[in-house]
Amino acid sequence: MSTPSNFQRLINLLHFARVVDAGSFAEAARRAGMTTSALSKAVSRFEQLHGVRLLHRTTHAISLTPEGERLLEGTRDLLREAERLEATLDHASASGAGGRIRLSAPAPLIRARLARQMPTLLANPDIELELKNDDGTLDLAAEGIDIAIRFGTLDGQPGLVTTPLGSFPWVLCATPRYVELVGAPRSPADLDMHRQIGFRDPGSGRLLAWQFTDPADGAIIRHLPRPRIVVEDMSAIWSMMRNGLGLAWVPAWVGLIELREGRVVELLRDWRVAETAMYAVRLRRHTPGRIRRLLDNLREAAREWRYLDDMP
Repeated sequence: MSTPSNFQRLINLLHFARVVDAGSFAEAARRAGMTTSALSKAVSRFEQLHGVRLLHRTTHAISLTPEGERLLEGTRDLLREAERLEATLDHASASGAGGRIRLSAPAPLIRARLARQMPTLLANPDIELELKNDDGTLDLAAEGIDIAIRFGTLDGQPGLVTTPLGSFPWVLCATPRYVELVGAPRSPADLDMHRQIGFRDPGSGRLLAWQFTDPADGAIIRHLPRPRIVVEDMSAIWSMMRNGLGLAWVPAWVGLIELREGRVVELLRDWRVAETAMYAVRLRRHTPGRIRRLLDNLREAAREWRYLDDMP
């Protein structure tokens, strides 16, 4: 769904004011929890849309053009009014746990786990929840995201408060019938003798490499699959693997129930790579009671995302 034009104008004004107040694109991006490149492109698109230059850019500094100075004054008036309105809302809800929360997460996690765990997430009857797909690139402030679920390292996402949610393994999977008919690989070197279902990251456009750890020496092995089928959706990959179309390398939470019940088997288990960390992240600002309550509920829900080592 596209961003409404009026809302996008406000986002563009916010980006512009942030850059001026921070004194640089890099510092403004750090405060916003987004990349310098994304912020610079957003301001440039805003200038191109209106056919006017707002900032003089040099290698070491930025400065306002006359048009930029006029726009900045009005923009700051808007931001002060927005802060006043937000403070009113925060004051009204700070003592309680009720209200609407915008939660973003990777789309496969929403489909595979969060949608199934609504009773846990909505344990507080006063919480209203809005879920938004997020591949890890959303600007939390601009999109109004209260909590985002992110995976892996967060080194490139400064300015955020993090709450650990545990970790999960990536697993190589097939159906018992596939193993019965084709056999099971003994090591990653055997994978090209099998049908493989690949995942293409819709954000980067790159085919995801499968990763393993050599149990003999701990060396990391990257296997770039040569799949007959390439998909941009983890849930679809799981369905295709369940239909016997080949091997799939996926986060274990995509198909926990079928793994636990033996309807899908894990292959090369001794070659698993280190688990991927999970976090709930939010901006550094006042945290209403409803946000703290949902964080508690997320920690409880995340306990069910694990594929434990004592599984058969």
